[in-house]
Amino acid sequence: MIDPRPILALVPRHVLELCQRLADHGFRGWLVGGSVRDAVASQLGLREKLPADWDVATSATPEQVQSIFRRVVPTGIAHGTVTVLCPNDKIEVTTLRGETTYSDGRHPDSITFVRDIEADLARRDFTVNAIAFDPLDSTLIDPFAGLADLAARILRAVGDPALRFGEDGLRVLRAARFAATLEFDIEPVTLAAIRPSLGSYRKVSPERIRDEWNKALVARAPSRAFRIMLEHGLLEVTAPELVLMHDCTQNRHHAYDVWEHTLQVLDRTPASPTDLRLAALLHDIGKPATRAIHPTTGDYTFYHHEQAGAKLSEILLGRLRYPNETRARVMELVRHHLVVYDTNWTDAAMRRWLKRVSVELWREIVALAHADVMGKGRDVPDEVERLCQLTNHAERIIAEGAALAIRDLAIGGSDLIAGLGITPGPLVGRLLRQLLDDVVEQPENNQRERLLDRAHELLASYQSDG
Repeated sequence: MIDPRPILALVPRHVLELCQRLADHGFRGWLVGGSVRDAVASQLGLREKLPADWDVATSATPEQVQSIFRRVVPTGIAHGTVTVLCPNDKIEVTTLRGETTYSDGRHPDSITFVRDIEADLARRDFTVNAIAFDPLDSTLIDPFAGLADLAARILRAVGDPALRFGEDGLRVLRAARFAATLEFDIEPVTLAAIRPSLGSYRKVSPERIRDEWNKALVARAPSRAFRIMLEHGLLEVTAPELVLMHDCTQNRHHAYDVWEHTLQVLDRTPASPTDLRLAALLHDIGKPATRAIHPTTGDYTFYHHEQAGAKLSEILLGRLRYPNETRARVMELVRHHLVVYDTNWTDAAMRRWLKRVSVELWREIVALAHADVMGKGRDVPDEVERLCQLTNHAERIIAEGAALAIRDLAIGGSDLIAGLGITPGPLVGRLLRQLLDDVVEQPENNQRERLLDRAHELLASYQSDG
């Protein structure tokens, strides 16, 4: 039996006041969705995360809500939702509703407002999300035994899973995501309904899939979500490049095939930033296309798979509508995830490596490389130690103030234009890049006059070469 009093203690005062104000005007207000689920889960000791956003379901129509509250935004009024603006918060308030068919696999063809909270809960995806809480009388409404499933860590569709998944194709992906973020098992009948529902899933927009991927990637073990996506066909629709990794055998230095190794790396990569976990998921995406047999050892090789992987990553992330900045960062992380370091590296070699991978990304590259090593499934103390040595070496070089990017040079483009009498254009960039290469090799030359003298030499050589 769940004691509702600790749940009530989690509800912010302004949310309680909103529900009380609805009651003062003759309407009911219930807290619903993930906030109630997380509040109960925290009481049961299932997770530490406390509710952040509280959604309200009400018997009032959108127009009635707008008349009760002064600051209301009609964010989804066609579907019964408005947003009430409170000091330092926004609360979504949705009228109790029933729904009909979903021709597009996403939006109901029509909605009908209802007065019964249980009828509203019946349209929700999973039983653990179909629990309501009345904060005014501290009662839980649980018509589909969501509390029991929550306690048992079971994810079960409300009613017929085929119907639920057919209504909104995203729900099959949400099942995989919740399995990872909540660390729940999917109930067998619900799980079996995923593959037959892929027709509806194909109608889901790339943006919605991207957002679910991002939520899954911050789970403690995101591999749970992506394992389900592979085994039940979602990746065949969304990311066939990843499916190819499943049957791609690694070489003798790994205990796993490429796909299982990828999942091991994914779970061992820091959860923040999300770009880093995306790179972990995609770091070996180029291996199936580059796999070959070594002529001498007979072992598998994957020459330049990191370069092929960077290109494939750009294609896949573009398909899922990831922002350009994210795509660029992930491509660089994939391109440079192979880190080969030994104690023979000179300071100049380290400066060249830092320049190549960038000061902004080198720590993430080392973190990815460390996860890559640990994900091989065998003892790797020497490789881990080398990454520690690399980190120490890189930190020392950076602390010494070495110029590793054009912005670190003692002169800029305007200095070259004024000092050499040249016009703005590609030549300026060419000169700056060469000056940086020179300074990486000889840091003591990063002085304005020396750089200007060197720029004069370079300009003369360019002109003589035509």
